[in-house]
Amino acid sequence: MDLGLKDRVYIVTGASRGLGNASARALVADGAKVVITGRDEQTVKEAAAELGSGAVGVACDNADPSGAQRLVSAARAHFGRFDGILISVGGPAPGFVADNSDEQWAAAFESVFLGAVRLARTAAAELGEGGVIGFVLSGSVHEPIPGLTISNGLRPGLAGFAKSLAAELGPRGIRVVGLLPSRIDTDRVRELDALSGDAEAARTANEAGIPLRRYGTPDEFGRAAAFLLSPAASYLTGIMLPVDGGARHGF
Repeated sequence: MDLGLKDRVYIVTGASRGLGNASARALVADGAKVVITGRDEQTVKEAAAELGSGAVGVACDNADPSGAQRLVSAARAHFGRFDGILISVGGPAPGFVADNSDEQWAAAFESVFLGAVRLARTAAAELGEGGVIGFVLSGSVHEPIPGLTISNGLRPGLAGFAKSLAAELGPRGIRVVGLLPSRIDTDRVRELDALSGDAEAARTANEAGIPLRRYGTPDEFGRAAAFLLSPAASYLTGIMLPVDGGARHGF
């Protein structure tokens, strides 16, 4: 199936590793060009080099108010156009209600929530018909995850923002989509399993609750993201797609 990605240009934030990186790989594999970001300049440059000539790396923190416009400018300077953005951010500090400080909440709000809003707002102003804004959120949009209280508080709000944005931008032919990963086998998820004190037992217990009885791979997530961002998904907007092996049991 031709996704129509050839020579289209996307920004993918938080793409030096994890789900953002997997999404960038899938986009490039289908012929797109990408501007990838990460907070560490050396790491993001190395990640871009691994992707080849279809990628450029820009050191950028999602919490930086000037970052969004800088990324759009980089896309146009390097590749001559801008077709969409996938906003992926690292997970905030884990912890239960009593564990997380005001400082952790404030830092997470700046990067996870307000940073994502700024990126989306800037992209909306710069995109034309056929453009797309994607959010990498979490299964916690529908069901809180124990031990991830800050994420549980912020991700559903971003999903609400994305739905509002989809309604506002639809008449301009711009789509807005969300992806809701659950147990994908990334460094982040392995770290969360380890917090239990027995990572192997935690993984076994989590897999038992997934109908496919396994964690997903980053590549599986990346392919789902590439499809949603592509012209092949041109009539999909305002949706929140679980990428979770069936872990979400509701409709």
